[in-house]
Amino acid sequence: MIKSCLLSLAVVLGLVLPGFSADPVTPVRMGCGIMTFDTVPGWGLGEDGKSVLGSTHGGVVVDKAGNIYTTSSLGIFVFSPDGKVIRKFLGDAYSNIHDIEIRAEEDQEAEEEEVEEEVEEEDVEYLYGARNAAGEGVKIHSETGDIVLKIGIPTEAECGLKFSKWSPTAITVAPNGDIILADGYASNHIFKFDKTGKYLKHFGVKGNGLREFNTAHGMTLDTRYDPPRLLICDRNHTPKGRLLHYDLDGNYLDEVVTGLGMPTSAAVQGDYVSVPDLHGRVVILDKSNTIIAVLGHNADPTTRMNHRVTQDKWIEGIFNGTHGSNWDKDGNLYVQDWNVSGRLMKLVRVD
Repeated sequence: MIKSCLLSLAVVLGLVLPGFSADPVTPVRMGCGIMTFDTVPGWGLGEDGKSVLGSTHGGVVVDKAGNIYTTSSLGIFVFSPDGKVIRKFLGDAYSNIHDIEIRAEEDQEAEEEEVEEEVEEEDVEYLYGARNAAGEGVKIHSETGDIVLKIGIPTEAECGLKFSKWSPTAITVAPNGDIILADGYASNHIFKFDKTGKYLKHFGVKGNGLREFNTAHGMTLDTRYDPPRLLICDRNHTPKGRLLHYDLDGNYLDEVVTGLGMPTSAAVQGDYVSVPDLHGRVVILDKSNTIIAVLGHNADPTTRMNHRVTQDKWIEGIFNGTHGSNWDKDGNLYVQDWNVSGRLMKLVRVD
């Protein structure tokens, strides 16, 4: 595997240089072993070759049809697997969703209708979003864009806390429909609501101790375990960022991995987890939570963790500040950079 990793690094070093010239951009190979990927130059760009997204500071999910959803300052964009925009939900109600999840559920409208004949109904997919600037969690119909639920700041009467600021950074949904929101840019409490948005409980506190959060920035349901656990990105933990496991009732379980840079989010597929890092890379973990690949590492301190790298300065295969990622059914990865021009990249798994 070491030989494979070195070979991948050599390919990256050999192929990024043409990005500075007028030569066509070519795919860059990254990773190693079973987690080797090729980039897809120009994927998701408009016909004029420019990004359509606006500034990106959000997440990525993939629906059961293989369509890719990503969030930006403008709203939600939905791409086909070949990188064409097939729909979008734009405007104040959809802008600046910091984290996003997708979940198949029974159609809420169909449940309320009286149906004389018994028919088999397909599940509907809903998007769950954490809007840090707006201070809310949202639930959105993935095809129509209808907003079916908003979760605002819990009242002091509900939770016993008085907030000067509430800024949710991450969201996930338990198997029973309970909604979990991390207030990562403010109190660093993590809140649990039922599926209707009713406050249930909260846990966690801001700090740098073993069971504290120093920016609970990302979170997902870790389905590698039975029962599933919360996988939480403690981005600014000192001396290095880390991932933590909590159970769904908010009880601390363990540190999953330490010594990361600034982990921003996590996405699970099978036994593997992709973890974007604001330092300009994506880390891949296996079932034992061992790092088995690092993708797109940016060694330049002037362009990593840098939102202001405009599209004309992008280098194929080099990330600037990865913020969101997700897998499709074939094991390909879609990675969003924290970027002023709006950057979303497709990485194709190499057999």
